[in-house]
Amino acid sequence: MQRALSSDNECVIGDCRAVLPTFLAELFHCCVTSPPYWGLRDYGHEQQIGLEPTPEEFVAELVAVFREVRRVLRDDGTLWLNLGDCYATGAGKSTNPGGGVQGARWRGETTRHRDERRRDHGQPARNGRGKPQTGRASERSGHEGKQSYRVGPLSQPNRMPIVGLKPKDMVGMPWRVAFALQADGWYLRKDIIWHKPNPMPESVTDRPTSAHEYLFLLSKSERYHYDAAAIAEPLLHPESATDEDASRAFTRRRKTTPASRQGAVELEQPTPTTRNARSVWTIPSEPYDGAHFACFPTALAQKCILAGSPLGGVVLDPFFGSGTVGQVAEVLGRRWFGIELQSRYEPLIAKRTAQKGLAFGQR
Repeated sequence: MQRALSSDNECVIGDCRAVLPTFLAELFHCCVTSPPYWGLRDYGHEQQIGLEPTPEEFVAELVAVFREVRRVLRDDGTLWLNLGDCYATGAGKSTNPGGGVQGARWRGETTRHRDERRRDHGQPARNGRGKPQTGRASERSGHEGKQSYRVGPLSQPNRMPIVGLKPKDMVGMPWRVAFALQADGWYLRKDIIWHKPNPMPESVTDRPTSAHEYLFLLSKSERYHYDAAAIAEPLLHPESATDEDASRAFTRRRKTTPASRQGAVELEQPTPTTRNARSVWTIPSEPYDGAHFACFPTALAQKCILAGSPLGGVVLDPFFGSGTVGQVAEVLGRRWFGIELQSRYEPLIAKRTAQKGLAFGQR
């Protein structure tokens, strides 16, 4: 039997593909999430998404997840989906050399990130003393914060070549997923560039350093909840505002009473101070003293939640991670529901969402 939401904020530890079907339809106002990127990292769970042998299988898994997300969204609901890209290298391996949020605590490059890029160029990984490192990264323990567990970039390094891609080709995964979701019934409304002013350094010399990721705005219906005023941007030069610079709601207009009326006077609305949000959002990546590898910046989650849900609305994240979306939603006066596959992230989630009403369940 399908159930409704409880009155409390809640995180369920389990597979979102199994948890989402247990809910009644049309419960959530919006979904804000960042799934595991394809071919980037082995999180050591047999049910994880992200290590499918081909891009097509990865896309199919996400389409199935977000088909259920669309079912549990209200008719005016939206999906805010963050995805990073990767490269086809070697005999079909996929790596993400600097393109995604690969570490939770970095402020600069780490040994693990350098190792991933060295493999991208056919060079051996090196240890802390600069000597070649033996063994695959997936066989060594990663250390993030106070916890330690076996996590590596890829546990299946000897894949067959990716059909249609050459070594060093970009896979184009964000757009593959976006177009597949569009074909499955979603309205693909906007591609937003998350510009990172503090990108991961890269040693590449034959292409620009990656400094952005994609955030897609998708909707369940043609008309949907979108609060433009909540994320309106300040005008740098309000005195020169035009119809193109400001949103229609704030555009300066000069109004004149009809000439036929005596004592006609000119009325002028106040100069606007904001404009409609643009499609490039400059938001730094955030370090986090926890054990999660891909922390969603709180500022990025905030813009999505403000635009996509009303005060008191309910926000869903089926790839909850360390609980950033829940933390931000609660601060903004929204309820939230998260699903996370990894039970070891429970202490992180509890810490970040240490507010009244937090509950954990198992599925």
